[in-house]
Amino acid sequence: MGKLAPTIAMTAALLAGAALSIDRVAAIGPTAAAKPGVPAPAFSAPDIAGRTINLGDYAGKIVILEWTNDGCPFVGKHYDSGNMQALQRKYTGQGDVWLTVASSAPGEQGYVTPAEAKADLARWRAAPSDYLLDPDGVVGRLYDARATPHIVVIDRAGRVAYMGAIDDTPSTRLADVKTAKNYLVAALDEIAAGKPVTVAATQAYGCSIKYKGA
Repeated sequence: MGKLAPTIAMTAALLAGAALSIDRVAAIGPTAAAKPGVPAPAFSAPDIAGRTINLGDYAGKIVILEWTNDGCPFVGKHYDSGNMQALQRKYTGQGDVWLTVASSAPGEQGYVTPAEAKADLARWRAAPSDYLLDPDGVVGRLYDARATPHIVVIDRAGRVAYMGAIDDTPSTRLADVKTAKNYLVAALDEIAAGKPVTVAATQAYGCSIKYKGA
């Protein structure tokens, strides 16, 4: 499978020896507000413990948003390989905030109840700072999340530093994690070094997020 260039949209990927189209949404709608270099749109959302989490609670910290879908094989690649959990532990250990977000509508693949989300975290041995539930799609639309996994990095100044794919290899093969260029890691390393993020936006690959009312 070839690499995914930041400026080229991928239309299909091979899964388990068979051709499987990768779902994408042509447009989320006029509510998408996040763009690299601009202040991250404020939001609040319930977490799986029933608390209301506000982005403003994390002012002055680097915040990583990770859109997930527990039935998506592209998400599965990063969890089954241990990649996503390792990244979660690395960056939360450095003081960053990692928020996993589920924006699938009720009845759609990826929708989870709090109990189901907790079971996923236990099964994956995941370690985000928190897990947010967004069944109405408000947060997902703000951040133009179209496919899972979709990643957003917000810097300490509260600006969007990166948004898009987690890496440049749109496959479901676990082994590809080791050879892929990880855009999330690159962005966080550049931020840590006080440098501008070289690749600030890419198109996420994976399973399309099925929004409520879409």
